[in-house]
Amino acid sequence: MSDSVAGSSNPPAFTRAVAALQAAKTRPELTITEIPAPGSLAPSAIALAADVTPARHGIDSPLGTGRFILLHDPSAPEAWGGEFRVVCFAQSPLDTDMGIDPFMAEVAWSWLVDALATSGAQYHSASGTATKILSTGFGELDVQGDGAVIELRASWTPTTSEIGPHVEGWSELLCMLAGLPPAVEGVSQLSLHKGAASSGAVRNAPTPSRS
Repeated sequence: MSDSVAGSSNPPAFTRAVAALQAAKTRPELTITEIPAPGSLAPSAIALAADVTPARHGIDSPLGTGRFILLHDPSAPEAWGGEFRVVCFAQSPLDTDMGIDPFMAEVAWSWLVDALATSGAQYHSASGTATKILSTGFGELDVQGDGAVIELRASWTPTTSEIGPHVEGWSELLCMLAGLPPAVEGVSQLSLHKGAASSGAVRNAPTPSRS
């Protein structure tokens, strides 16, 4: 955890929430890193990036990536309905057949809801979008053929500072989108490996993307 996040200048509720976030248990297929959090959304924030590590489950498996941002504002903005707000992003390539499935977006959202319920996350005021992106390569990219990607962007208001279950639900969603079966065992303690530019002092987060 960065010094600015751990510092005494942060409200006690946010400090407790960060401690709970760090105590979360996530699947070993994920590499999770603390990244700069956006500074314009709340007085206090912490952000994580996660990538599904192919070496953990076979190079033939699709990959997934995501972002998790915890915002805290002691004034409890009316739009949030509480002091905390989680904003998350998840993205994964899809088989083309799945990409054209008209129900894929609904399935992705239901996976998030189910993952949060399974992890025991307590929240309200959830909202978000699920987007399917279909592509076809032309010219020098013709060899890429057809492709598909699913992107899920969501936010919700935790009802307590126990943020661990929210991180666990988000991480489970990433693995499910990447084609991994639901986890029943083998979870590992969350370890934040700060990147070179990492800082909890709330900067603009990198735009989530996949090549």
